[in-house]
Amino acid sequence: MSKSLRSWIIVLAIGFVIWFIPTPQGLTPNAWHLFAVFAATIAGFILQPISMGAVAFIALTFCAITGVLKTGQALMGFGNGTIWLIVCAFFLSRAFIKTGFGRRIAFLIIKYIGRSSLSLGYSIALSELIVSPAMPSATARGGGVFYPIVQSLASAFGSEPGPTAGKIGKYLMQVGYHTDAVTCMMFLTSMAGNPLCVGLAASAVGVEITWMGWAIAAIVPGLISLFLVPLLMLKLSPPEIKAIPGAHDLAVSELQKMGPMNLQEKVLAFVFVMCLILWATGSWTKLGATPVAMLAVAIMLICKVLDWKDILSEKGAWDAMFWMGGLVALATALAKSGFIAWLAKMIGGAIAAANLGWITSFVVISLIYIYSHYCFASVTARISAMYAAFVAVAAACGVPALLVAITFGCFANLPISLTHYGNGCGPVYFGAGYVSQGEWWRNGFIITTVNVVIWLTVGMAWWKIIGLY
Repeated sequence: MSKSLRSWIIVLAIGFVIWFIPTPQGLTPNAWHLFAVFAATIAGFILQPISMGAVAFIALTFCAITGVLKTGQALMGFGNGTIWLIVCAFFLSRAFIKTGFGRRIAFLIIKYIGRSSLSLGYSIALSELIVSPAMPSATARGGGVFYPIVQSLASAFGSEPGPTAGKIGKYLMQVGYHTDAVTCMMFLTSMAGNPLCVGLAASAVGVEITWMGWAIAAIVPGLISLFLVPLLMLKLSPPEIKAIPGAHDLAVSELQKMGPMNLQEKVLAFVFVMCLILWATGSWTKLGATPVAMLAVAIMLICKVLDWKDILSEKGAWDAMFWMGGLVALATALAKSGFIAWLAKMIGGAIAAANLGWITSFVVISLIYIYSHYCFASVTARISAMYAAFVAVAAACGVPALLVAITFGCFANLPISLTHYGNGCGPVYFGAGYVSQGEWWRNGFIITTVNVVIWLTVGMAWWKIIGLY
């Protein structure tokens, strides 16, 4: 039996078994059938009997044909703003490569910081930390700002997808993604869904979360997590290039060969800075991250930094749109069907009935809340579906209200690392093709679990010191 056929049998068996299990009390048959399709789709993404985009397309087609979803609902993911932000991030990266601007930035970084692969990893982490409080779109920050630079750094050392991926590109891509996940936890304004927690906390348990309160609670465990990411990735995906003794001289030589910036590089530099400013000031300008990214692509097309053939040939963008758009449609419909609320109520009731004490209850609820992110393609969607319910359940078990309100806001972002669809910049970094899905999920689980340990040990001690409980 071929691997593809075996994978198909497993995927279809998962969907078939769940579909025909009697619908649990409290759920509609449609919600249960939608869960069956979703579970089979996730299995298809893992086993890949065919490409992920094709799996997502087949799942949506099945939903539309069987009536599990209306056609408009099945296709709603392709009109999602985050999906188009991801697509535009791919186009921005294409411009960095085509013009040579990314290569120039990479050699400037190497010139001043490039002593080793680890030092480059820490330069990415530090840059994320500095930029994140002012840029609430993690997709824009990770996919639009840092990914093109990370890709250019990898290329500067001759590391491309395929046989040379392990030289340094595989390492840098994962450092970029996982540091983006950590910074999402650290500030109220570093991820678009975080402010939603403020409103939900007020209505669910009657507490007010301030910007400073969130930052103080997250700063100690967050800095430890951020510090460990480049070190952990050095062990999990060790780059072949570790020390770079001649990095400074190499960078100076390459920059001299490149000469001064040409017109296209200058246009791209303007577009890049414009995006940074508009993304950082979105709360004042009321411009969303996606329209800003679309404006950037439009300017590049007008100024011929990119042409339409470049857009059409960016296969990674269109592949990501298909599989991520399909997953967003299924995950959104699953949340709206009442399945997530039903599951949260069932879990909460079981924990409350066990009388475990508030600390044990807090840990158990936190673990369920964190690792359930395998079922979500959007942090904001998970906050909308689960945050208020889980905060209320934890508070009912005796967990101090302010503690659970802030920490569950942070924990909404902690499991971004788990999968390649954990947040919007995941498909961008994964789509580069440096890391296999198996390795990505393995390393993501390890990083997430290490962060869980940090936040539930060092974090708990710190929260005691600052008076959260």
